[in-house]
Amino acid sequence: MKRRVASLLAVSLLSLAAFHPAQPVAGVGAGRNWPSHGGDAQETGYSQLSQINTANVGKLGLAWRMDLPGEMSLEATPVAVDGVLYFTGTQAVVRAVDGASGKLLWRFDPETWKVAPERLKFNFSANRGVAYANGRVFSASYDGRLFALDARSGKVLWTVQTTEDPRQVISGAPRVFKDKVIIGQAGADFGARGYVTAYDQATGKQAWRFYVAPGSPEQNRGDPAMEKAAATWSGEFWKTGTGGGPWDDITYDPELNQIYVGTANAAPYNPQLRSPGDGDNLYTASIVALDADTGKYAWHYQVNPRDAWDYDAVQQMTAAELIIDGKPRKVLMQAPKNGFFYVLDRITGKPISAGKIGKATWADHIDMTTGRPVEAKGIRYEGDGITIWPAMMGVHSWQTMAFSPQTGLVYVPIMQAAAHFSRGAPLEDEINFGGVSSGTVKKSDPKDGTGALVAWDPVRQAPAWRVDHTTMFNGGAMATAGGLVFQGAADGRLYAYDAMTGKRLWSFNVGMGVIAAPMTYEKGGRQYVAILAGYGGTAGGAFSPLMNVGWKANGPRRLLVFALGGKAALPASPARSLAVRALDDPSVRLDPVDVAAGKEISLYCIACHGLNLVSAGGPAPDLRESAIALTPDGLWSVVHDGALLPRGMPKFEELSRKQVEQLWSYIRHRARETRESAPQSQPKAPVPKH
Repeated sequence: MKRRVASLLAVSLLSLAAFHPAQPVAGVGAGRNWPSHGGDAQETGYSQLSQINTANVGKLGLAWRMDLPGEMSLEATPVAVDGVLYFTGTQAVVRAVDGASGKLLWRFDPETWKVAPERLKFNFSANRGVAYANGRVFSASYDGRLFALDARSGKVLWTVQTTEDPRQVISGAPRVFKDKVIIGQAGADFGARGYVTAYDQATGKQAWRFYVAPGSPEQNRGDPAMEKAAATWSGEFWKTGTGGGPWDDITYDPELNQIYVGTANAAPYNPQLRSPGDGDNLYTASIVALDADTGKYAWHYQVNPRDAWDYDAVQQMTAAELIIDGKPRKVLMQAPKNGFFYVLDRITGKPISAGKIGKATWADHIDMTTGRPVEAKGIRYEGDGITIWPAMMGVHSWQTMAFSPQTGLVYVPIMQAAAHFSRGAPLEDEINFGGVSSGTVKKSDPKDGTGALVAWDPVRQAPAWRVDHTTMFNGGAMATAGGLVFQGAADGRLYAYDAMTGKRLWSFNVGMGVIAAPMTYEKGGRQYVAILAGYGGTAGGAFSPLMNVGWKANGPRRLLVFALGGKAALPASPARSLAVRALDDPSVRLDPVDVAAGKEISLYCIACHGLNLVSAGGPAPDLRESAIALTPDGLWSVVHDGALLPRGMPKFEELSRKQVEQLWSYIRHRARETRESAPQSQPKAPVPKH
């Protein structure tokens, strides 16, 4: 009964808030500056600015734009300090731009292709941005280097190598707290042992490091947190792989002086290969709280014990205060991949509530007594395999959710897709990785392959409203004191909604799919809204059959900035189209044996060019349309010799001439299949002769 009264009270307060949409809530969210990825330390994705509001958002127009030729997947949320925007592009190139005029102030290129070209081999070609503190901009490159840059000039003040395993890379944004900067890394899919490291902002000296999975008995000895974790593993797990690398969100809680780390999946994916028998495999797929000064373990909550589906928990964690059962509670909120929305007590780590925010069949509910999921049977593919929701990309991925203290709602970009998992040989449109054959299942449910923006009430654990998208992989959300929620979508538009009702109040055609989150800042007394438009990243990889919505790799990538009364024009850009203009030389005869071998070799290509060479337009082009891939020599120059290395295309010197020719045969085969299936959409231009 108490919970019902609290819920009714929350609804009443929300109704009152609707009459005052321009009233900011003190102490929560970003102000005139937007200094970090999530806007503030608590990762609310909320701004106190209200110049742009529900009454005038219809007058929002483009103030200026910056074209970004050569960029592909744009996932960063720009930060803004004193009217200057700082953001990263595909290969972690940092730009500083005047926030009122769009003038480029400086540019820094970490040149990973020169320093560590081997790190580009498993590469979604994406970077999620920078952090700012005390006149310094902090960024991280894909090969694991962390940089401190002078905010005025872009000069490198210091750099440090944060990764210790060649399987580890960085795509996430650093976070800052007190006098430190902190960063994690990816690499869990390959079994690399993950960790977070805090460095001194002024010198780059390491302050502390916390591993999120145990190592060998010698490494764990004397460390209570690691000894506790090791007890949940079996066999020689430190040799077969652990994982857990925190590749995205890290949240600082200044009130409790804690760092919250969201950790990734365990690997190999098949739990019997990494840790035979039973065991939860801590601290993978978990939220771990650490002392901000020392990095010492405080508590953990595991969202997926003994993960077997890449259901990581690296997604955004938002610290807030909610009225629950009539009492204020200090909470931490997260919507990880697995489809549940969690509200935790951030003092103890104990779950307060958990509700399904999207389609999730792997578990029925979360047992609030134990905190553990009540799982469906057979989900670790013990028999002939199983189809469950969600697929590996999750119900909610890295795209920012936003919490509005005005409405008490959390605005979460979600998506829906199922996956088939088995221990057998991969089926068509599946791959075998980590001891598991898996692939996204197409349209088992009418909503599969679509997404939505859900306004979630964390007290009632129920939706307040929902806006459906025809596209699945859409951008992050931002809420403002103007009573608005902004979100870009894969359909190529930026939208503004009424934060209370979900009514669409404004939209703008940006000419390119959006996967990043918008942000807002003030300069010269004027409020601006900024967004990076560049479809790609994970959308272009193994999941592209559902995520391919027709954007091409040669489409415009841009930074767009809006303000009330903005009058700047946006040049027309090509509309999205699923037509593939495949190139072919009909005089070439293909050996079926070489084609089959080339298909296996194409697994090197799926992260960027897509499964079965079906690209979603980014981070790399569709090879069926590539003129370079028309000849074995052309493909050899790129794949083996590295002709396009400066543009982020890795070279694979380990492949022989014969193997590259087999890959070429598979590309030619797929191009020919495409032309034969849709001849009306294919170009008639002549192709080079051999």
